[in-house]
Amino acid sequence: MIPFKTVTLCDKAWVDEIVRLENSPSADYNFGNIYIWDKRYRQLIARCGDRMLTKLRYEGHPAFVFPIGAGPLRPAIEQLRDFAAWRGYPLVIRGILPEHRDLLEREYPDAFSFDAETDNWDYLYLAEKLATYSGKALHGKKNHCNRFEAENDWEFRPLSYDLIPGCLDMLDVWSEENIERLDKSVSYEHDAIVRAFAAYEWLGLEGGVLFANGQIVGFTMGEMCSSDTFDVHFEKAKIDLNGAYPMVCRELTRMLLQRHPGLVYMNREDDMGLEALRKSKQSYKPERMVEKYIARWQG
Repeated sequence: MIPFKTVTLCDKAWVDEIVRLENSPSADYNFGNIYIWDKRYRQLIARCGDRMLTKLRYEGHPAFVFPIGAGPLRPAIEQLRDFAAWRGYPLVIRGILPEHRDLLEREYPDAFSFDAETDNWDYLYLAEKLATYSGKALHGKKNHCNRFEAENDWEFRPLSYDLIPGCLDMLDVWSEENIERLDKSVSYEHDAIVRAFAAYEWLGLEGGVLFANGQIVGFTMGEMCSSDTFDVHFEKAKIDLNGAYPMVCRELTRMLLQRHPGLVYMNREDDMGLEALRKSKQSYKPERMVEKYIARWQG
């Protein structure tokens, strides 16, 4: 059987190697997301050649993630089939991108059914647009930033360990102020943010902190998930401070463009099917969506 194991920081090196081989803009595969969301999804991982096998629990049900990486696909799928049969549950594979679907259909004609998982589609934006809010569609974001800059003595600093305690204090206040409007899953997000802060440098995360008049009013962090795409794991700002959220987004993007000359896209992840979050992400005018599907074995 597959030698599945819990995710630890010691796995980062080999997982990063496989993530580089996959070179996908999807937010599902990078090591940071696997590690920080482990409490919610209870993920187990194993290596199969140059592919990664991942088992998780999604909404209480066992499932697998598409075996990302390189090399033959069939050995990885066969291992997942055998494991699912051994445990006595259906073979369900999540995080299927269109190119993965094509691979599965070529390797296993008519053996899988596919359903769109639209609540989990990632929003992909052009970094150059988020760095300037250029164009008529983003004029409102630019106006909010202009107002923020005019009304506040502000600065944006790269996130470092000495700033984390202040960010955690802001997160606690933010959570208390927004508890009534938040989805119940926010408790998992809080845990994931704390886990990310605790291993910030080990995970190789990058982020920034927005200050206004000497106070922390926003923070954000994430990691490169492919050669040209940065995955924004978290973004928090004071809702009652006009322009704080657009400023955090803009300043992070500007910082990253200086650090990563090949950066083209910012992945701001999915909306979890939450209407308010969907409207917010759509307001930044995504360039395209990273489509994802669920594959179910029918053979």
